[in-house]
Amino acid sequence: MEKIFRIFSKEYININQAALLLGTFTFFSQILALFRDRFIAHFIGPSPSLDAYYAAFRVPDLIFISVASLASITVLVPFILTRMEGDSVTKEARKFMNDVFTVFFSALVLVSLVAFFLMPYLIFFIAPGFTPIMQEKVIWLSRIMLLSCTFMGLSNLFGSITQLFRKFFLYALSPIFYNIGIIIGILVLYPIFGIYGLALGVALGAFMHFLIQFITSMKCGFPPGFSFNIDFGVIKRAVLISLPRTLGLAFNNFALIAIISLASYLKVGSISIFNFSFNLQSVPLNIIGISYAVAAFPTLSKAFSNGKMDDFKEHLKSAGRQIIFWSLPVTFLFIVVRAQIVRVILGSGSFSWDNTRLVAAALAIFSLSILAQGMITLLSRAYYARGETTRPLIVNLFCSILIIVLSYVFTYIFAHSLYFRFFIESMLKVSDIPGTEVLMLPLAYTVGTVLNFILHWVFVKKDFMGKESFLVTTFFQSLGASFFLGLVSYISLNILSPIFGTTTFWGVFLQGFISGMLGISVAVLTLYLLKNKELLDLFETLKTKFWRAKVLAPSQEGL
Repeated sequence: MEKIFRIFSKEYININQAALLLGTFTFFSQILALFRDRFIAHFIGPSPSLDAYYAAFRVPDLIFISVASLASITVLVPFILTRMEGDSVTKEARKFMNDVFTVFFSALVLVSLVAFFLMPYLIFFIAPGFTPIMQEKVIWLSRIMLLSCTFMGLSNLFGSITQLFRKFFLYALSPIFYNIGIIIGILVLYPIFGIYGLALGVALGAFMHFLIQFITSMKCGFPPGFSFNIDFGVIKRAVLISLPRTLGLAFNNFALIAIISLASYLKVGSISIFNFSFNLQSVPLNIIGISYAVAAFPTLSKAFSNGKMDDFKEHLKSAGRQIIFWSLPVTFLFIVVRAQIVRVILGSGSFSWDNTRLVAAALAIFSLSILAQGMITLLSRAYYARGETTRPLIVNLFCSILIIVLSYVFTYIFAHSLYFRFFIESMLKVSDIPGTEVLMLPLAYTVGTVLNFILHWVFVKKDFMGKESFLVTTFFQSLGASFFLGLVSYISLNILSPIFGTTTFWGVFLQGFISGMLGISVAVLTLYLLKNKELLDLFETLKTKFWRAKVLAPSQEGL
């Protein structure tokens, strides 16, 4: 066990290496997530039971976000760093973590217990359009999932230590085991307990997620323990600092609750359609945006705490350029080959061709926000690194309210304007199938998210970058390459569709895969001719065999 831990607990020397490592492991995690969704689509498909399952996540997720973010890495790192002697763990640092663990664990359990008993009343906010029988199902599914939010909350706490010491291998392993737990729930528990087996699988996955971070925290010198002499003054300061960020994250969750609530009045299966497409667009977001934001935050925090603002700005720009470099091509690729992606990943068993087309249309809309979501995760961390959370809070509040309002406005316009409905359905090629009103929900989410990114970008440029050029060159180079990627992929699809056909798995897979690879090749060639810095950096990073990088302590990085 010690040998395995040493192998998977290396520290890496720069953001690109750390992000590539996180992205690699996140890729495997997302592959499992795609298998998870394929199994769900195959065995259950969009249905009342699956709508209930997805709706049941909303309250546990809200509790997780509202409580867990009070003790996240963005809050704890500055407090821990000031209590450590270089890279050495001190008694003062351990005492602080034990105080946080005691208060956090108590709050998490208390809130979960209250939610358990209030669930029959909360259901009227979550799924008011469901029948009483379906609402009862959501209540019990949500109660089971309260276990998962407790384990995930604790995992998030210990994950702060994992990230602080840059054990990115171990940090990235947790989502893999989380998805394994859910897959066990689908394949083993669902045949026994029905839809409740899926909720038990979620709880199992959350426990395994927690276990990895728990063991890592102990190995890093922070064995968790209950404290009976809590310094509530320090806890109060940490909570006050994190509260705006917590509210900002909660606002986004409230927006999702409002979307699910509205979807409960739409055609049966609408919640499932929304979640399937949301999960698919989350794959590149997690691999790209989240990986770079997570990898950059410890470096940004250290640079700011050491007063090295030039390093701070350079690290922020570097991570931002990488997110743009990867996200724009993915956006164009997802839009062009969306039907092939959905059909290959989800199209079997109970998942019909109409379901495929609806999810593909929703995925195309969501894809327009992939870059925005990734940049928001990074730019907000620029503020968190210097201990400021008010600005992201205000922006998130405004945009979350906008998403909720637009959900209802777009749905109303779609139902009452034939021209608007015809435009959307024709553009996304779904005019001949029912249930297209669900597309207004990802549209509202995308518009609100893009505006969120624009506001973050404007404020970050004003507060951190001044008159410096910020990501413009990378954006237009990547945009140009992405355009050619989309064009080549689209032409290839039209050529290959008659050759491979659209009625078999391998036919759909091959036309999508070949078209995508041709498009990617043209994009790489375009970036190479433009001498794109991010592409050249990627080649250089791959040459260094970053997965074998020598371990360096954080203090040796010159941050």
